[in-house]
Order: sequence, then structure tokens, then C-alpha cells
Amino acid sequence: MKWLCVMTTKIGWHVSAHSTMIPERVKLFPYGCIIGHRLLSDHKPKSNIKDSYRLLKLQEGCSLDDVRNSYRNLAKQYHPDSGSITADSATFVQIQEAYRAVLADLGRKMESIKNNSEEEDESKFKAPQHRQYLSFEGIGFGTPSKRQRQYMQFRVDRASEQVMEYRKQKLESQYAMNDSMMVKDIRQSKKIKITQAIERLVEDLIQESMAKGDFDNLSGKGKPLKKFSYCPHIDPMTHNLNRILIDNGYQPEWILMQKEIRETIEQLRKDIVTSRNKFGEPMTPYKEKQWSQVCEQFVENIKKLNKRVNDFNLVVPILSRQMVHFNADKEIAQALKTCETLMEKTETTKMNTKENEQENKHSFKPKASFLKWINLMLK
Repeated sequence: MKWLCVMTTKIGWHVSAHSTMIPERVKLFPYGCIIGHRLLSDHKPKSNIKDSYRLLKLQEGCSLDDVRNSYRNLAKQYHPDSGSITADSATFVQIQEAYRAVLADLGRKMESIKNNSEEEDESKFKAPQHRQYLSFEGIGFGTPSKRQRQYMQFRVDRASEQVMEYRKQKLESQYAMNDSMMVKDIRQSKKIKITQAIERLVEDLIQESMAKGDFDNLSGKGKPLKKFSYCPHIDPMTHNLNRILIDNGYQPEWILMQKEIRETIEQLRKDIVTSRNKFGEPMTPYKEKQWSQVCEQFVENIKKLNKRVNDFNLVVPILSRQMVHFNADKEIAQALKTCETLMEKTETTKMNTKENEQENKHSFKPKASFLKWINLMLK
């Protein structure tokens, strides 16, 4: 124990002796210590925060997300384990130090902003109540009574300005509505002009045809019109015009389209049945390929016919007369069934003809033998 105390006292004396030999300007550095006869210090000079922002390719005042995104992108480029061409451990260490410095700087700024806001809030609440009451939004000057009158006048002026702004907006909305109505009127007038132009064109064509004499050889020319039956559903003029059109062979468009659709589907059905009968049974691979081509062409024709059905449904005046689309698969299946029935009929007819021929042969044999016997007797 004595030996330990002696050692500690000697060490303390040596440290104090050496510390007295250190100059005053050297003692100012923190965490200074002397080992042997050399002065060492772990103090590192602070790097400039602007250089840290520049190294991270940022500007002062950026957000925390910008700092993190920039650090992540630079780490992908310079991290030794990233595998990129620009990987460098020394540069990555500098980027890490700059990232920590920028984070610390942002933390200090946020803390200072928070403290300032808290101080402002405290100062607001510390203001006396009567001073808050007499603030008048910072308007006016002079005594409190003068400021109050000035503030009341200011409120009146502000209310009148708000009323004027509201009236202005209301008038603008009314003008916009009137403009839209004017645009609609212009469009309607254009439509009326177009219809009037078409009517004038039709009238000009009628007059031109009359001048050429196209209406001279009409049936019933110079004869009085027959008295038509009265129809209570439409006016007499429309009924008479319809009767004239019917008598002269006019047919509405939807009737012609309906007739065309029916004729087309019947022709398509006949064509696919005849083409299937041509291939016969059994079908070779080549014939099956041809049959698939015929079916594809039939499907395309059905699609075109269905478009025609859509046009017909748009112009037909009676809802119950509308038509549904044709199904190509069902039509092909029906064609195959008809082909099978036709083949069965042909086979049965062939069998019947063969049986009739055989019966005729059997009946002809005794006749032939009888005729031979007669010929022999006559000889």
C-alpha cells in the first residue's frame, strides 16, 4: 500500500510539473495530454457545412427527404460493395461525414425554428388583455377612441368591397350563362339554315326535272285523285302522301333492309350446305383444311350481316320488328345436321333403287326362261 501511494504521488507530481511547462496558448485546446515530451490532441477542426452540402449535391434549405435521397444515390455510386465503376471507399467516407454534418445542421435549424415559434406563442399569451382588445388589427392612430372609429370605418369599407365583389361575380356568371345561350342559339340557327338550304336544293331539283319534262309521262296524269280512306291516327295530308308513295311502288328503307338480310342469310346457308356436300364422307385432311377455310369465310360473312342487322334496328319504327344477331357456330351446326339428313336420304334412295333392281332381275329370269322354251318348241 505504501508503494502504491508513492507511485500515485510521483505520477501526479510529474503531470503537474509538465502541465506547468505547457504554454498558455496550448492549454486552450480541450482534451490535451502529454505523452513523453510530445504534445498530442484529439481535436479535429470542423469541416465547412457548405462543403458538406456541396459534396452531397444539395443546397442549403433543402428538406430531410432530399438529403436522404441524395445520400442513397451517392452510396449506390461510391460504396465499396456496390460493384459500380465509380466505387471508392475514401470518397464514401467523406460522403458519410458530410451526411452526418448536414443532418446535424438540419436538426439545429429545426430546433431553433421550434424555439422561436414557442417564444412567439409565449409572447402572444403574455400580452395584456386590454392591449389585445385595443389592437384594432393594427389600423388607425391616435387615442383608443379615434382608433376605434377608424377601425369601424375600415370594417364598413371592407364589407362594401366584399358586397361589390359578390355582385361582380354574380354578374360574370350571368354573362357566362348568356354567352352559352348565345352559342346554343347560333348552333340552332346554323341547323335551321342547313335544313332550309336542303329544302331549297330539293325544290330546285324538282323545278329542274319539271322543266326537262320528267313529270310529263306519269301514270294518272290529268285524272282526279281517288278519295282515300280516313285514318284517325295521322292527318289526312300525311295519309294521302303515304298512299301515293305505296301506289307508286315506294318501300321504306327498313323494309328493303329486312328483305336484304333475309335473302343474304338464306343464300349463306345454302352455300355452306352445298360446300359441305361436295366434300362428302369420309373427309381427308386436305378436305378438312378446305372445310375450315369455308367456315372462316362464313364467320366473316355473318359478322358483316350482323352489322347490317344493327343498321336495321336503328331505322325500324316498330320495336317488335327488330332482329337479333345471327350466331355463326349455330348456323354451322345446323348446316352439318342438314348435310347428315341429306346424306341419309341419298343412302336410303340408293338402297331402295338397288332393291328394286334386284327384284326386277328376279322377275325377269322366269320370263326369259319361258321365252326360251317357246322358241325351242317353235323350232
